[in-house]
Amino acid sequence: MSDDGRPRYDTALGASSLESITLLGSDLARDVMGEVGFGELAFWLATQRRPSRGETRVFEAVLAALADHGFTPTAIVTRLTYLSAPDSVQGALAAGLLGGGSRFLGVTEDCGRFLHDVLTGVDGDLPSDDAGWDALALETVQAQRAARRFVPGLGHHVHKQGDPRTPRLFEIAAEEGLYGPHLSLFAAIGRVHPQVLGKTLPLNGAGVCGAALADLGLPLELLRGFALLARTAGLIGQLAEELRHPVGNEIFLSVDLNNRSVAPDPYTPDIDANGGRHG
Repeated sequence: MSDDGRPRYDTALGASSLESITLLGSDLARDVMGEVGFGELAFWLATQRRPSRGETRVFEAVLAALADHGFTPTAIVTRLTYLSAPDSVQGALAAGLLGGGSRFLGVTEDCGRFLHDVLTGVDGDLPSDDAGWDALALETVQAQRAARRFVPGLGHHVHKQGDPRTPRLFEIAAEEGLYGPHLSLFAAIGRVHPQVLGKTLPLNGAGVCGAALADLGLPLELLRGFALLARTAGLIGQLAEELRHPVGNEIFLSVDLNNRSVAPDPYTPDIDANGGRHG
C-alpha cells in the first residue's frame, strides 16, 4: 500500500512512463533493444540477474536443442489446428504448447526435479569424482527400479543408439565451467543404469536439458516453461512451413478416409478383491 492509501504493485520487470519504458532496471529502448539477445533476456527476466556469457551460451544451447524435433504430436496438432482455424494463429500455437507434457517437453522439468531431489537428499558432501557419482547413481537407479518408477531422461523413441544433443550439451557446459552436480549425476546414471536394468538406454536430449538448466540455478518450477519457450519458435517454424508446403489436410484425410467402423466397446471398471473400483 502506498503512502496515499492506494494499492501498489511492485515489479522489477517492465514499467512505463510518459517518456520511457524500463525493463529490469534498464532503459528498454537505449540499453536493451539491439544490445541484449533474446535468450539472454529470457534468462534475465526469469532470474532478475543478467547471465554471464557462459550461462547465456548454455541456456541458448538448451533452447536450440528443444526448439523442434520433427513431426511430434505438438507439431502435428499445431498444423491441424491451423487447418481448422487459419484465422487463429494464436490458437494453433497454443494447441501445440498445451501438448507439452510428460512424454514430450515435460521430461525437461521432470528430469531436473528428479535430479535435484536426489541431490538434496544426500547426507554430507556431494561426490568429488566419477566413482562417487557412479555409486550415488547406482543407488538412485536401484531405488527407482524397486519402486517400479522410470528414471526421467532415460530412453528415446527414435535415438535408441544415443541422442546427439546429449554429448554436445555436456561438452558446452564443461567448456563454460558450468558442468555442475545435476549434469554429473545424470552422466553417472547413463554409465551405471545397465547394471540395474539389464539394457542400455540413451540419455535423451530433454533430460540433459533439464540437468543443464538446474545447474544454471534456474527455478525448477519454470523448467517446463523454458522448454515451451524453445518449442514456440519451433511451432512458428512449423506454421511457416505449413503455409508454404501444407501437409495438415493430408494428415486429416489420412485418418478420415481410413477409419473403420467397429462394434462399441463398453467401458467396464475393474473391481479389486476389496470391492474397490479402478478407472
